[in-house]
Amino acid sequence: MCKFFSSVSDGKGKFMYFDSKLRKECLSGKLNYEPDSHTSIADYFGYKGAKEDSLNKYEYSPLTKNFQIDQLNTKDDSEKIKDRCLNLDFKKIVPELIIKDIVNPFELGTIKVYKKDIALLKQWASVRDLVRASVRDLVRASVRDLVRASVWDLVRASVWDSVWASVWASVWDSVRSSVWASVRAYTSSFFDLKQWKYIDHKKGANPFQPAIDLWERGLVPSFDGKLWRLHGKGGKVLWEGKVVDNG
Repeated sequence: MCKFFSSVSDGKGKFMYFDSKLRKECLSGKLNYEPDSHTSIADYFGYKGAKEDSLNKYEYSPLTKNFQIDQLNTKDDSEKIKDRCLNLDFKKIVPELIIKDIVNPFELGTIKVYKKDIALLKQWASVRDLVRASVRDLVRASVRDLVRASVWDLVRASVWDSVWASVWASVWDSVRSSVWASVRAYTSSFFDLKQWKYIDHKKGANPFQPAIDLWERGLVPSFDGKLWRLHGKGGKVLWEGKVVDNG
């Protein structure tokens, strides 16, 4: 299974890929192609059957800026294609995708908690209490209907590979499920959706925004069933207490 974002070239710098219009036609069933399949891209642009073997195949992650050569079947034009990928406006590929740097909250150096952070924690505790373990399904179900599994998988893998190991190692077993919810909430911040499934919220707003704001402040919430905590630099507990009635 090819990954988002896949492209092919003819060895002369001709850059072929599925843009937003073509991707939506694939999602609607109008086109019977997989948007990030090299074979589908080649076939759509007229390189059918054995002609596909005359094309170079590439993959690129707009979040990590990682460019990969999948296959070189003709003259190497990878530098040209890499440059095209680096300068591509991905709003024209997946309008719902937000391109931004991945933040590891424990590396931001946050050592102090303010009243505004406690206010955000209260908001997050309330939302999390409503969605519980369904955060993953809410995010995934909402975005996959629009961007296909390959885009969701890219964001999930990029965020989790970048931050989950350090976050996981910095908290206790008893609170990891609540931290997991924050990771999923942060993952949702890479998607611009008008409406998230299964939860009432203001149109165009991300219902998980309080957790996202805390994350980007360098604070990760955890909950052990009784007390909430905010972890900062290196996973250190900077604050703990009750914020809502969880009885």
